[in-house]
Amino acid sequence: MASTFVNVGPIKGLDYVGFRPSRPLKLNSGRTQFDPRPLRRLIVRAADGDGQVGKTRMSDAECEAAVVAGNVPQAPPAPPKPAPPAGTPVVPLLPLSRRPRRNRRSPALRAAFQETSLSPANFVYPLFIHEAGQEDTPIGAMPGCYRLGWRHGLVEEVAKARDVGVNSIVLFPKIPDALKNATGDEAYNNDGLVPRSIRLLKDKFPDLVIYTDVALDPYSSDGHDGIVREDGVIMNDETVHQLCKQAVSQARAGADVVSPSDMMDGRVGAIRTALDAEGFHHVSIMSYTAKYASSFYGPFREALDSNPRFGDKKTYQMNPANYREAVIEAGEDESEGADILLVKPGLPYLDIIRLLRDSSSLPIAAYQVSGEYSMIKAGGALKMIDEEKVMLESLMCLRRAGADVILTYFALQAARSLCGEKS
Repeated sequence: MASTFVNVGPIKGLDYVGFRPSRPLKLNSGRTQFDPRPLRRLIVRAADGDGQVGKTRMSDAECEAAVVAGNVPQAPPAPPKPAPPAGTPVVPLLPLSRRPRRNRRSPALRAAFQETSLSPANFVYPLFIHEAGQEDTPIGAMPGCYRLGWRHGLVEEVAKARDVGVNSIVLFPKIPDALKNATGDEAYNNDGLVPRSIRLLKDKFPDLVIYTDVALDPYSSDGHDGIVREDGVIMNDETVHQLCKQAVSQARAGADVVSPSDMMDGRVGAIRTALDAEGFHHVSIMSYTAKYASSFYGPFREALDSNPRFGDKKTYQMNPANYREAVIEAGEDESEGADILLVKPGLPYLDIIRLLRDSSSLPIAAYQVSGEYSMIKAGGALKMIDEEKVMLESLMCLRRAGADVILTYFALQAARSLCGEKS
């Protein structure tokens, strides 16, 4: 092994190990005291016997001079080329100038070139609330989800979410049947379940971002998002009048974002005007822009006991077969003052998310609905899929399609997973 001889002047009273003194330097009036004794000659080896590169006391110039003189320090050899398994055919290399797999060959490279990220900050956590004292009621069709008592369970669940970086929630109320009527008047009761819950949460967590649902179905004795005429027609303009009062009531309680999910025509502009007239110009509107008449909503309706008493919602929610219609809805909502455009459901409608992302500069939200959640939960329980991996992949796909935020019942579980915690 080659050795290099270097002259090193010792500092008085100190022995060096590598580049660090074995005890701290003592300074006198800001100056280091040096020993004028003759220089000692030390042997510095380029590498130790175990192949580890040793520390040197050579200056940069001396190291460069040694290399120029041919005294090159030793380094480990290049790794051998891995051998293919026996029987692998010998073939000529394909004449490829570009091999995309090169950028995928190691975890570090895959992480460096990853185009889409997923963070707890991307999640809005939907929470079901009801009039209850201490008890939280499990929702059978949605394992892991509960109707939370607004005084205790709600506060505790929000605290858990905030601990892992989820600071946005959306509230969905289970209203007692005795408070429901044909015109959904309980929707704008300033002391109703939702306004009370907002005030409580803002008192506990002032910086919490609270989204609210603006629609009549939880409050309607008919279970529809609007007022129902005697012939079964959902009345548009009269419903919008009620929705404006509901949105103002929620804003008055402290809501940050009101979210009309009713799909009535013109409701975004009317709500914007009503909010501004009451001084709530700072309150945002997240419009359910492309809400489809989907079969994926079943577990949600069980959670709120809000199934339509008759018929369906196809006269106001969008046809799942339609694509271009979403552009029309987005254009209307954007022109009327929407701040966020939402697509619902999520995973089956990735094309619509991308469509809105490409056609609008507004933030795009996606709602991973109850049916999507319950299918993943059921598949995981039956060991047919890896629940955690599928959960994270589905959320990443929504982000990749163009969603800035995702409303998901997995918000707490996914955030814990992203933070390295066990669910």
